[in-house]
Amino acid sequence: MRTRSRGAAALAIITLLALVLAPLPAGAAAGETAATDLDGGCYKLRVTTTGTTAGSSNYVEKASVGYGTRGSATTAEPIAFEATQLGRYRLYDRTGGILYQSMLSYVWAGTSYGDRADWTIAQGPAGYRIRGTLTGDLIGSVSGNLTTSDASFTLAPATGCYQPYEIGTGLVSAGTAPAVNSDGTLNGFIDAHAHAVASAGFGGNFICGEPFAAGGPQVALAGCPSHAAGAGALFEAIIGGTDLFGGDAGWPTFTDWPTTKSMLHEQSYYTGIQRAWQSGLRVFNTLLVANRVICELYPSRITSCNEMDQIRAQAALLYEMQDYIDAQNGGPGKGWFRIAKTPEQVRAIAAQGKLAVTIGVENSELFGCREINGAAQCTEAGIDAGLAELQSIGVSGVYPVHKFDNAFGGTRFDSGLTGAALNVGNLLSTGHWWTATSCDGASDNEQPITSDALAELLTSVTGLPPGTVLPVYPTGKICNTRGLTTLGAYLVNRLMDRGMIIHIDHMGVKTAKAVLDLTEQAGYQGVAAVHNWSDRSINARIAKDGGFVAGYAYSASDAGNTLPDFLTEWRANRAAAGPSVLTSYGYGSDVNGLAEQPGARLDAAAKPLVYPFTAPNGAVFGKQVFGQRTWDLNTDGVAQYGLYADWITDVLRYAGSDSAELKREFMSGAEAYVRMWEKSIAWQR
Repeated sequence: MRTRSRGAAALAIITLLALVLAPLPAGAAAGETAATDLDGGCYKLRVTTTGTTAGSSNYVEKASVGYGTRGSATTAEPIAFEATQLGRYRLYDRTGGILYQSMLSYVWAGTSYGDRADWTIAQGPAGYRIRGTLTGDLIGSVSGNLTTSDASFTLAPATGCYQPYEIGTGLVSAGTAPAVNSDGTLNGFIDAHAHAVASAGFGGNFICGEPFAAGGPQVALAGCPSHAAGAGALFEAIIGGTDLFGGDAGWPTFTDWPTTKSMLHEQSYYTGIQRAWQSGLRVFNTLLVANRVICELYPSRITSCNEMDQIRAQAALLYEMQDYIDAQNGGPGKGWFRIAKTPEQVRAIAAQGKLAVTIGVENSELFGCREINGAAQCTEAGIDAGLAELQSIGVSGVYPVHKFDNAFGGTRFDSGLTGAALNVGNLLSTGHWWTATSCDGASDNEQPITSDALAELLTSVTGLPPGTVLPVYPTGKICNTRGLTTLGAYLVNRLMDRGMIIHIDHMGVKTAKAVLDLTEQAGYQGVAAVHNWSDRSINARIAKDGGFVAGYAYSASDAGNTLPDFLTEWRANRAAAGPSVLTSYGYGSDVNGLAEQPGARLDAAAKPLVYPFTAPNGAVFGKQVFGQRTWDLNTDGVAQYGLYADWITDVLRYAGSDSAELKREFMSGAEAYVRMWEKSIAWQR
């Protein structure tokens, strides 16, 4: 993955030279297999040159400089193994020194992880062979020094090893409720809208931090200079309304981030997701998100701004994340985080008590299908090829429309200043502003510029180029004039043919209604609205058609806040659908999706969630700790994803007389989503 090493200056220079001079890393040789089950191990290393353990002074011991192999079993240094990926490890001596390969090929101890501190280990007939992952050099013993040499090792179990730090989940006791009920149905909830690997999107530098890193949380959750005082801080202030000079302290104090409003900082470190899974999360719908306009506006990037390239980069990172978690749990397939490409795989994963991770895509220029002044920039053949590629990487759901109008249809506007900013993005993407008309009933959000005078004022104070004409919109309810296009109808039909889930969120009312006309006529149930980005009447129609509805994860109760609360939205969606229609429900966190996370309840001090608490599945949790920071829902809100275990417990507690019904709907949410997906695949035109 994209490692951001932060070693000492000298080691950084060495690493830079190594990147230029070193050969490509080598893997296991013939007759060897990758050693994938050493994570967490404590061993003494003994050099063997012929496959035997002849001699008594060939153990690795710590010397005055570096390491040697003249030690005995008594003087040998106990080495801790920490997986960085399948078959790859960080190695620690008993004081926490991190073994790395110097430019002279000796093995020394450093104070931080870097590319030369990563070791690929394979097992062969003569024992274990250890290679520098960067250089491919084998290490062994030359004149009693640990250096480049073709040698093998035996690993003798030891005690007294250093314990590398990893963020725990705060689990006190495991859940008592089964992951699968006796009738075979899934028993647990679903996050139907998350962005766990968005750090690889938007060009790769837009979000500071990563959901995991080979160097551990010290690397994954360290701050970024550009977000402390630079473009990242400026964009964060614009998007999230945060303090431009507020600081960027992550690991180990976390005094500045993550917070519920730190939208450009990683909020879903993998052990946070693990905590939510331990509390009853059964399906984690991870959306690969992209935006070419944002990527091109941001001054720093390491990947292409092409939206399909951004999606491919995130898909690769998601599979790396699965492998990384496997590496922490004993090898391939042994981790709790499992990607599911089919409903059958979801059920099999749940039966093992693990978390099923499904994949969707959410972007405005899917397959390059933007429109420029009404002219589509893609073809039906391109759509067919794109859908085939998406399904090959496991994508099961698609957002035909996102934040901008595109070749498929019109978007649902954002409101207020955010809407004004995105309208500029729409201009950059399509060559035109949003166009709207007054409407009744279901509508798209009102826009701030409602008079020529206001448009002229904004033109003058913002320094826009002379001749710039800002759009003026009607007051009151408005709807996007753009609806489903011929190419959009083609995409919807191909999605149905492939049994893929059609996400209505972000479609303008006119577009969404046209899509539902098509799916209803076909009797197709694979339609979803999962984070309050559709009008309630649209949500009700989806529920009546057998689709799936989830609510954006607002706070449990926020009367007087600027955001609605989760319970109000849940009740409103149920009422709109009618009696006994909306019988299962989920939440959409939109974590890492440039979306504010649930804040602390306004009355949390008077009515706090008490720790330890019991989650919906019976698991008991204390507070989760990141480095020197202890998280508390009552004061922090859902600052990072692990607090969703706390949040869902708090929401149920606040539901009052509706608590039992909401819990039933939550705990049947994963089953309802998977059943809808199964019906979509089984559908025949």
